Amino acid sequence: MSNEIASVSDGMLTDAPAEPRRIVSLPNGFRSAALSVLIAAASLSAGLLFWYWATLTSLDFYVRFDNVPTPIQVANAFWHELGDKRFYFHILYSLRRIAIAYALASALGIGLGLAVGRSRLARAVILPYVEIIRPIPAVAWIPLAILMWPTEESSIIYITALGAMFPILLNTIHGVEQTPEILVRAAQSLGASRLAIFQHVVLPSALPHIVTGLAIGMGVSWFSLLAGEIISGQYGIGYFTWNAYSLILYPEIVVGMIVIGLLGTASTHAVRLLTRPLLAWQRNPR
Repeated sequence: MSNEIASVSDGMLTDAPAEPRRIVSLPNGFRSAALSVLIAAASLSAGLLFWYWATLTSLDFYVRFDNVPTPIQVANAFWHELGDKRFYFHILYSLRRIAIAYALASALGIGLGLAVGRSRLARAVILPYVEIIRPIPAVAWIPLAILMWPTEESSIIYITALGAMFPILLNTIHGVEQTPEILVRAAQSLGASRLAIFQHVVLPSALPHIVTGLAIGMGVSWFSLLAGEIISGQYGIGYFTWNAYSLILYPEIVVGMIVIGLLGTASTHAVRLLTRPLLAWQRNPR
């Protein structure tokens, strides 16, 4: 009897299914982000290797690299500038100008864009000026801006704000125009006032376009700022870059360009982060 019980118990132990192993997997979003970072790092590394090879061999194929500094020379120059207080002074001066000009451009661009998008009278009055002034590059404004404004500082801020305003203005107009008419009519049928329709229908519908305009405007503001600093400025990262060219300091030129790119990227990313809560309603529930 005991042998039968033992054999039965052995059979039960033998035939029992094995417990499945738990496989720990990373979330899809994390894996996708990690893959994007790896690809970006590989791309930047390939660019640096090509830059080093082209300067080392003095490549001359449509583009000449014989006078271009090597990455090592640029790195040494950048390390030297990090120990100079004047370098940080140039950066802070440019950031101050960007902050003032971008705030003015955002207020004017969004305000005028909402008015033009909702009012035929505002469109008839404002839009002709926009279409005439918008194609004029920032460099062309510099002589007149110097004559118009009492100081070089105010003229640079004016040029920067003017360049950043048009992307914000045009994207705001487009966003207002893309508001679904069926939503406006539905709100009207429910007895909503014009102010309520503007606040709860038009503005939320235009927000994605406004945010896009704000991001584009930040990039354009750096372009306009550098044009003003190169021509009429005495401080700023644009002036630092042009002054390095005047003094034939080629590594410092690339240092200024890299700093401009990093500041522009960081400021645009900051705009996207600050405006992300405004578009929280767009995200799908997970």
